[in-house]
Amino acid sequence: MLHIFYSRLRMEEKALYKAAQARGVEPDFRDVGDFVWPDDFENVKPGDVALCRCVSQTQNIALTQLLEGRDVRVINPSATMLLCGDKIATAALLDRAKIPQPEWRVASGEAAVKAAESLGYPVVFKPAVGSWGRLLAKISDREACEAIVEHKERLGPAHSVFFMQKYVEKGGFDLRAVMIGGKTATLMKRASEHWITNTARGATPEPFPMDGKLEDLLHRTALAIGGDFLAVDVFGTPEGWVVNEVNGQPEFHGSVAATGVDVGGLMIDYTLKAVITKAMSTT
Repeated sequence: MLHIFYSRLRMEEKALYKAAQARGVEPDFRDVGDFVWPDDFENVKPGDVALCRCVSQTQNIALTQLLEGRDVRVINPSATMLLCGDKIATAALLDRAKIPQPEWRVASGEAAVKAAESLGYPVVFKPAVGSWGRLLAKISDREACEAIVEHKERLGPAHSVFFMQKYVEKGGFDLRAVMIGGKTATLMKRASEHWITNTARGATPEPFPMDGKLEDLLHRTALAIGGDFLAVDVFGTPEGWVVNEVNGQPEFHGSVAATGVDVGGLMIDYTLKAVITKAMSTT
């Protein structure tokens, strides 16, 4: 059986449901925001396949791990969600795979100011866990850096380790590639007058042509990260393309609007193949 679990019915979840129906499949399509495990999941059996689309990263990972414990094939696996949900872990893995990214530092306490100055201002402070461009801070001098470090330290242990990137002057845009099964499904440009170019923050999406070097970078990134469904954010620099972030549970309505590609349909096609593969492996 195919399950599509969500905690907020967004455009993406509606598109996935309609795509499944268009292919003659009636999925178990449920808002699981208030459900209890295992009481409310009696119909979930070993060998099933699930798309977990909860808005909360914590809830999504918890549900995915519970489903995996019942031998359900989840897209994405919890290991991919955990990796992409932690910017420090992602940066470390990209470094290991020799994938170019903005220069970065990790530090705690007063060492964070020293680390920022080793990068050179401006510096972008990012929460290790977060999305939609929230809680980002572009720091232009030492006094501002000292203030943001002191402020964040007072917010508790979750903010006591600082992830910093050298600010990249990206010409008012970045790129987002949606990857399905390691292949690029869509590529769009996100343009904005603001230095944060997320569509959730008002950036304008439009299609962008692929080139060989970019395609190779995206392929290597997907291979390094693993998983089934990724969004890779890329900056252009004088030295070439660099990977800024990798999202393991992306929204995709902006990519559909920019490119016209039926991402929901491609996702369901990929998922239905996983259903068949899972069924064959259990027989």
